[in-house]
Amino acid sequence: MGGRPSSPLDKRQQQHLRGQVDALMKNFLPQYRVQLAASVLRQISRELVPQELAGCQLLHSKKLPRVREHRGPLIQLQGHPLQWQPVFCVLRGDGRLEWFSRREEYENGGRPLGSAALTGYTVLTSQHEYLHLLDTLCPDSPGDHTEEEPEPLLEMPVNFPLFLQHPFRRHLCFSAATGEMQRAWRLALQGGIRLRGTVLQRSQAPAAHAFLDTIRLYRQHKGHFGHDDMTLGSDAEVSAAQARTGTPRNSLGPHRSPRSPLLQVLTAVLMRELLPALQAQIQTGLRGAGRARAWAWTELLDAVHAAVLAGASAGLRAFQLEKDELLAALDRTIRPDVDHLLRLRGRVSAKLLAEVQGPLESCLSRKVDAQLPRLTQTLLSTVEAALAAVQTLLVQGMDRLSRHLRGSPSSTRLRKELMADAVATFLQLADQCLTTALDCIQAAQQLEKVRGRVLKKFQSDSSSFQRKFVRRWQICIFLPFVLSQLEPSCKAELSEFEGEVLAVGSPALTIEGIYEDVIQGALLQRIDRELKKALGASDVSCALDGCSEVPWKQAEADEETEAQRGTCPKQPGTCTEVQPLYPLLPPGTFWS
Repeated sequence: MGGRPSSPLDKRQQQHLRGQVDALMKNFLPQYRVQLAASVLRQISRELVPQELAGCQLLHSKKLPRVREHRGPLIQLQGHPLQWQPVFCVLRGDGRLEWFSRREEYENGGRPLGSAALTGYTVLTSQHEYLHLLDTLCPDSPGDHTEEEPEPLLEMPVNFPLFLQHPFRRHLCFSAATGEMQRAWRLALQGGIRLRGTVLQRSQAPAAHAFLDTIRLYRQHKGHFGHDDMTLGSDAEVSAAQARTGTPRNSLGPHRSPRSPLLQVLTAVLMRELLPALQAQIQTGLRGAGRARAWAWTELLDAVHAAVLAGASAGLRAFQLEKDELLAALDRTIRPDVDHLLRLRGRVSAKLLAEVQGPLESCLSRKVDAQLPRLTQTLLSTVEAALAAVQTLLVQGMDRLSRHLRGSPSSTRLRKELMADAVATFLQLADQCLTTALDCIQAAQQLEKVRGRVLKKFQSDSSSFQRKFVRRWQICIFLPFVLSQLEPSCKAELSEFEGEVLAVGSPALTIEGIYEDVIQGALLQRIDRELKKALGASDVSCALDGCSEVPWKQAEADEETEAQRGTCPKQPGTCTEVQPLYPLLPPGTFWS
């Protein structure tokens, strides 16, 4: 916190960590290459599906999501020894928190005392809850007690605390002057955390999808099913890690740096693997007792995280050029043969489904069907409330612009404000209708018409988005569970079909990937059926045809399913550049 001592890891420990990270990377990268091929095939397959099925009305915003900048005075627990000191904090639009010695340092462009991208952090506003967390981090073992005094500042009552906790990083402890300031900072920090926690999932690049699939399969092979909270990061964090480990900025390879979200996810996965050994080897040797000992443990983890981050960065940088060349080569080889590959995939899927039908149906009937209705209703109501809040913010923003116009003598000034504040659809429609020939009253009337059109488009997309969001989350919840339940009985059957897939000679087809798609397809039938019942709509499946959960254009395997669904008519007036609303954006995103 603030000025930092030298790393708690000695050279031998750092070298040992580098060796462990190198070994883990050697296991990870081969799986990544396989998933890159599968992702390229998936991308080419989607290109064969008519894009009009998405049916979204709102235009796609080219502006990257950001949070509203938030700043103000706080006090921070920092230094060695620890003490509460006044700081001036600034939350940047990209979700990076900085703190300065005083406001003037920030206003004069000075360097911050410290900074942290809100990567994988959790905000706690209860001191009791935070102290309980410290108690569980590093419990005392018999014989560990020392005569050292506990750290009193950790237990000193704080009226309006803001604790930023991270599983592998040093904790950040702040306090606000009032409850109102605490609430404002909590909302702002949660927005920054939410923004940084979804960068990779929002990407449409095949490499990003391949990376997430590799992470998921990598953990499944080690017995960890389920979706973890992916921790993402920024180049600023990589630079900070290099500084803490003494790694020169240009020593990690001549090629452009790998996308930092990939690096942060991989670092988190590696840390999870290293953590049990670290706890056994190092935690017992920590000085102090109780919460002071737990605090020392978080500082040690921070040093380990920096070392792992630097090692993972080196591995990904070294792979970057190979990855770019591999993606280009895969596109050249897969694209001419895509129809054959998809037909083969469809045939193997049908055979595999027949083989696992019994245990799969038993698992879905006994352990999924009973939970689907309640989960569907919970998700639908949650998303409905979130979309209503977003619509309220949208209306408030448009009304604020209209009021400003009626009292403004300058239409030129209004147009500049629109460029800074309005969402993409409202901006484009308003820009088309506002001209310098209009007076303020006429321009305000035009904006009222635009307002009505945008709200209609928003409501149309909200209905579609609600279904898609609920569907995707149900897959995230149930698919890992079903896969884990079928693991003992069905996974052994895959070897019978592996020869048929390997005979094709394409890395884009794997028997494990086909197997997961078969399980997912059966689960989606259950989910869509429940959504129809919950929404009372006959066109739910049509509204969801553009979802990414069914990625393959399996002409033979999907004929029966498509016949049951029917076809989706193209919606008139659909924009050519569309994208569904992004889920649960922080309040400042639309108007930042």
